[in-house]
Amino acid sequence: MSENSKIFKDGLWEQNVVFAQMLALCPTMAVTTSGTNGLGMGLASTAVLVVANILVSLIRKTVSSQVRIPVFVVLIATLVTIVDMAINAWLHELYKVLGLFIALIVVNCAILGRAEAFAVKNGVVASALDGIAMGLGFTGALTVIGLIREFLGAGTLFAQASQLLGPSFAFLEVKVAGYGGALLMILPPGAFAVLGFLLAGKRIIDQKLAERSVPAAQPATA
Repeated sequence: MSENSKIFKDGLWEQNVVFAQMLALCPTMAVTTSGTNGLGMGLASTAVLVVANILVSLIRKTVSSQVRIPVFVVLIATLVTIVDMAINAWLHELYKVLGLFIALIVVNCAILGRAEAFAVKNGVVASALDGIAMGLGFTGALTVIGLIREFLGAGTLFAQASQLLGPSFAFLEVKVAGYGGALLMILPPGAFAVLGFLLAGKRIIDQKLAERSVPAAQPATA
């Protein structure tokens, strides 16, 4: 497996921010009441993650280890402020829904964690790819959880996508006729239940893959 392929495999599956590292659970629980909210939050976090990784990789040899963490935090806070202002300006409806959780990207352990664990040790291209992979993995996790909760709780998929993300996303909106949904899935207990089942599913899949990768024992020869 090439290095780039490994980076994407780690970000999307092996070291998925939510399903493997169990990070960023606060926005995962709070904003995934719909697939649209999860997608919007994930893309905002991805933008910060990619740019933060690139900038950290660029300055990694000029920042001393004594002040490395404070510098990274200030850098991430600056990027989050820019993203927050951009969403407020161009996607105001989404901004009103996500609210405080956009600003809380600053304290998302996944952002600082990738800067410290990967970007500070690798070049710009690899760091950018790591940011993209981790961001897409995080976005996918939020979107999947949001879609499951939304479908079971309201009988819709990507509700208000055209209003929150823009008219070009209208094709994503789906409404299941005759199903009103179960309110419990939209509430916090629903988030914990969906996350728990998805974590269990990932563990089962990982176990099956591990069993397949182990070669069958060769029969003993006389």
